[in-house]
Amino acid sequence: MSQRTAIALLSGGLDSATAAALATEAGDRVIGLSFDYGQRHRRELEAAAVIANQLGLAEHHCISVNLASWGGSALTDATLTIPSEGVQEGVIPPTYVPGRNTVFIAIGLSLAEARGAERLVLGVNAVDYSGYPDCRPDYLEAFQTLAALASKAGREGHAPTLWAPLVSWSKTRIVEEALRLNVPIQQTWSCYSGGTSPCGLCDSCRIRDAALQEAGRPDLCSHASR
Repeated sequence: MSQRTAIALLSGGLDSATAAALATEAGDRVIGLSFDYGQRHRRELEAAAVIANQLGLAEHHCISVNLASWGGSALTDATLTIPSEGVQEGVIPPTYVPGRNTVFIAIGLSLAEARGAERLVLGVNAVDYSGYPDCRPDYLEAFQTLAALASKAGREGHAPTLWAPLVSWSKTRIVEEALRLNVPIQQTWSCYSGGTSPCGLCDSCRIRDAALQEAGRPDLCSHASR
């Protein structure tokens, strides 16, 4: 049997790196795909390139899609404040980027079809991040249906599978799997801010640090890198 090919959306963060490592562990030939979408800093893209190299991905592409042109998110609009007060249950935070995953997955499916990839690997998680609308299981199920209808591969009965192994995991479990898989956690970047070290204050840093503490690795927390 030929080796299965997978396209992994690689943001530079812990979740997407862990999902890509899981695909590699499963024996997939993994191609990384990152996006310069007009985010407020390029630190995560630098991290994605490092991770792709350290995980030994077969290819790594970075596509420019400037979602900052119309703003609408604290991650793309410097006039908006990055939240640091903690996640509020049932409230979608200002770090949600309108349509981001819909755009990213669509481009990922294009690359998957061009490369004959059997699946698209997503690091989305619906548990620790306020339930972004484009990180939820029902969204992924609907997009899977679209993938079967919107492509030649799908119409021929072999649309790539959207694989989101972390979607229902806690952040602590993700950290534990990353440690098991030897993901270079210290090279990943989850902070909403740029700079040389994580801010330790934004919601993303707080969630990540709490999970690292719970997993017994406080040495990898944002305060340890400063």
